[in-house]
Amino acid sequence: MVEIKTDGELEAMREAGRVVAHALAAVREAARIGVSLRELDEVARGVLDKAGASSPFLGYRPSFAPTPFPGVICASVNDAVVHGIPGGHRLRDGDLVSIDCGAQLDGWTGDAAITFAVGTPRPADLALVDATQRALDAGIAAALAGNRMGDIAHAVGTVADAARCGMPADFGGHGIGRTMHEDPHVPNRGRPGRGFPLRHGLVLAIEPMLMAGGRDAYRADADGWTLRTTDGSRAAHIEHTVAITDDGPRILTLP
Repeated sequence: MVEIKTDGELEAMREAGRVVAHALAAVREAARIGVSLRELDEVARGVLDKAGASSPFLGYRPSFAPTPFPGVICASVNDAVVHGIPGGHRLRDGDLVSIDCGAQLDGWTGDAAITFAVGTPRPADLALVDATQRALDAGIAAALAGNRMGDIAHAVGTVADAARCGMPADFGGHGIGRTMHEDPHVPNRGRPGRGFPLRHGLVLAIEPMLMAGGRDAYRADADGWTLRTTDGSRAAHIEHTVAITDDGPRILTLP
């Protein structure tokens, strides 16, 4: 069931989104050569704890997962697209890192992701991150009351295709509110003018995931969580929680 939020509920979601933004900023600041992904997870936990927020990631176990998720962030490095477990890997010069984080505060949820290079970046990685950001920006620009879900999907997919990047076909964004994953699904490819109608009070997590290899092929890692490119190419994932309003899209996960 799709839940439409009141203006007051959007304000409450904004506070949860602000916590997510602060956690991501703290993780980005701490992400240096030699730091482990587990240590980055501890940084994010500290931000959530200080804000009085909880994590919708920690202990989450969808039907495909062999075990509950053990962290408050997903930390996906290099060829990992999404859902990387924050374990003992220590960051190396040139690693491309995607961090996904959520927060629940006063019954409402925020969800966002960033991708960045550690140390000396590869030019190709910077181009991939730029394409992913532009895909997200295009999707957000299409998140207008009166449009349809296909307009968001088409905008994201058009940027990805122009950059000759692949995207995992079965993955995309989602509705969000009292829980992290709500209806409707937000695809990253689609036909304009089709799909679920967008209206004031609908809140979506829009999240393009681009793979530099130009293929849509991916595989699940042995841990049952991490999604990796089949050709070893690098991936980027950038996300915001966005409210549809009569005044235009409102990003709820900014600082």
